[in-house]
Amino acid sequence: MLLTNWAFGDKVIHSDRPEWGVGHVTATTPDVHEGTPCQRLTVRFERAGIKNLSSALARLIPAANAPIMIAKEADLSDPLMGGGKNAQRDIMLALPQNTTDPFTTLKSRLQATLRLFRFSDQAASLMEWAAAQTGLVDPLSRFTRQELEDYFKRWAIVRDDQLRKLCNEMKRQDPAGLATEMKGAHRQAISVYKRMDQYPIR
Repeated sequence: MLLTNWAFGDKVIHSDRPEWGVGHVTATTPDVHEGTPCQRLTVRFERAGIKNLSSALARLIPAANAPIMIAKEADLSDPLMGGGKNAQRDIMLALPQNTTDPFTTLKSRLQATLRLFRFSDQAASLMEWAAAQTGLVDPLSRFTRQELEDYFKRWAIVRDDQLRKLCNEMKRQDPAGLATEMKGAHRQAISVYKRMDQYPIR
């Protein structure tokens, strides 16, 4: 993993936890992980508070480089801003890039997709999912609860299709690796995997 030297005040996004929102680096300390220089970081995230992280383990990216899902200043209903219902739908149904990036390994795409099963349509989890999708600290400032539940159901179909696709590829290339990854998967992901033959990829 390419390590970045972070400095006080840097704004970051945790790639595996985008629902935490933008984080501000408040302290850095030199460290070493498995012989490689890195940093111990204290980061204050908008939605998760203060976290102590190792730059060798946490996949942090500059907030400016993160895909901007919904700019707080943008009006999605304004066609001049590229907004409107179609843009909003595309944003809400999108999967993170690390689940589909063809330049990463099949295993890493599968792992990233399996991590998406931590989200559900239940209260706090739904808000975390919406924050991850939109980049908004408070998704209810833009959407109603009913809209978020509807989008989540549709997004879950897209997520499940992606899991089936990746499992089919992994089954052909590395069946033992697939079995290992599925062993510790969320029960909902296992359920999708077991029903793969009943529900072919759309």
